[in-house]
Amino acid sequence: MNSAISISSIRSLPGLAWQDEGSGVHFTEDEIRNVLLDLARPVWAVEEQGRLGFASGGKVATDGQGLGILGLAPALPITGLGDQAFCKTYGTPYAYYTGAMASGIASEDLVIAMGKAGFLSSFGAGGLSPARVEAAIQKIKVALPDGPYAFNLLNSPNEPATEQKAVDLYLKYQIRAVEASAYLAMTAPLVQYRVAGLSQGPDGQVAIGNRVIGKLSRLEMAQKFLEPAPADLLKTLLDEKKITPQQAELAGRVPMADDITVEADSGGHTDNRPLVGMLPAFLALRNQLQEKYHFAQPVRVGAAGGIGTPDAALAAFMLGAAYVATGSINQACVESGASEHTRNLLAQADMPDVAMAPAGDMFEMGVRVQVLKRGTMFAMRAQKLYELYTRYNAWEEIPQAEREKLEKTVFKRDFDSIWADTVKFFMERDPHQVERGNANPKDKMALVFRWYLGLSSRWSASGEKGREMDYQVWCGPSMGAFNNWVKGTYLEAPQNRHVVDIARQILQGCAYLYRVRSLEMQGVAFPACLRAYIPQQANS
Repeated sequence: MNSAISISSIRSLPGLAWQDEGSGVHFTEDEIRNVLLDLARPVWAVEEQGRLGFASGGKVATDGQGLGILGLAPALPITGLGDQAFCKTYGTPYAYYTGAMASGIASEDLVIAMGKAGFLSSFGAGGLSPARVEAAIQKIKVALPDGPYAFNLLNSPNEPATEQKAVDLYLKYQIRAVEASAYLAMTAPLVQYRVAGLSQGPDGQVAIGNRVIGKLSRLEMAQKFLEPAPADLLKTLLDEKKITPQQAELAGRVPMADDITVEADSGGHTDNRPLVGMLPAFLALRNQLQEKYHFAQPVRVGAAGGIGTPDAALAAFMLGAAYVATGSINQACVESGASEHTRNLLAQADMPDVAMAPAGDMFEMGVRVQVLKRGTMFAMRAQKLYELYTRYNAWEEIPQAEREKLEKTVFKRDFDSIWADTVKFFMERDPHQVERGNANPKDKMALVFRWYLGLSSRWSASGEKGREMDYQVWCGPSMGAFNNWVKGTYLEAPQNRHVVDIARQILQGCAYLYRVRSLEMQGVAFPACLRAYIPQQANS
């Protein structure tokens, strides 16, 4: 159908009229869609002989000569969305970034593709060896000498040495932005990274060299990122000569983070909380602490978790988000570090096809992550391991039949050989873990169980044959929402999903929907076909 739209009860603005300047008035659905998509120009809703028309040019006249004005939506290029201070800070035209997915799922190729298109993207350094992270740093810095890019800094309460080694690398290579994820408390390595980049400018203001984006889901942790660095950690770093006295003094004048990404119902680490409730609370806390500290630059608050469609992005911006971040949907892109098998699974996922499972990095603490349950048995098997860990104090206490079943169907190896490999792994990474396992049978059992949890995500990334049922795929419900949105379009096919294209489609759709919703709030009614944004392939 491509008919004109009739006017119902809407009235034109009194005393004002619209005059054409050559752009013309458009009446059919296809023409109106094109006017709405001309984001660089305002769109006018006007009345002509009882018909609703739209135009992207013209002017307002006060002499009553012209067509009646029914509504106006301003120009809104995708670079106009969000907080421009975020864009200036990270050297990007867009208030949008792709978040880190650990184990290199947010790969070098993904970060480089986004960076070359001007988008900020965070490399998924969590769970990788220092050598692997260093190689990624070198590759990304060569491809993007001027950025933009960031690297993930993952809180590692069970392996503090790993977090410190990551910070050492970031300082060595002058990585100027990190995305700090899964933090349960402020740590010395994170404070070191932040404070070691502080200096005093010629105007007396604090110059921030190392930017921190805190990805958080709890207000109590957000407060720590919204405040200056803790005094006790600053003293420790001073005593260890990891920061200077001047940097310690300057640390009291800036917050720990430049930005806080409110993480709602996301893939991986999440509390499954709704963004609509979380974001206003985080903004209120930010305002309260800004009133207390009077920072030169208030901390910006962005949104992540559930951002998989233009509608979701628009909802976040309208709630007050300075920017939006995506995660799960990028894992399904060809540039991600996920295997083809995993990308195909993700492309078939619906919103209910997710489950919570024990987290490998915080297994003993009972922390859980959100994963894909379609096409894999990981969530169920990981939960079984956690139940056994909480019930027994040693591997030998588990009934023999249960142990044999685990070795045969889940581990596909015997317990002792896995422990031998675990010892080799941690002797290079964190020898303290081996000492802990040798001293306590329950800790030893936990480390072996974590062997399975850790490798399951790597099997998913590499496409390990024969391990498909054990793939750990971090995924939130936004993946299903995205799949529903693109169904029947070119983006339905996994091979057509490119991370830059998807980012642009979401932002373009967000701006388009803003203009539609703005006109609707002025009384302009649209047919269903114009109330939704459908991705259109370029040059199609």
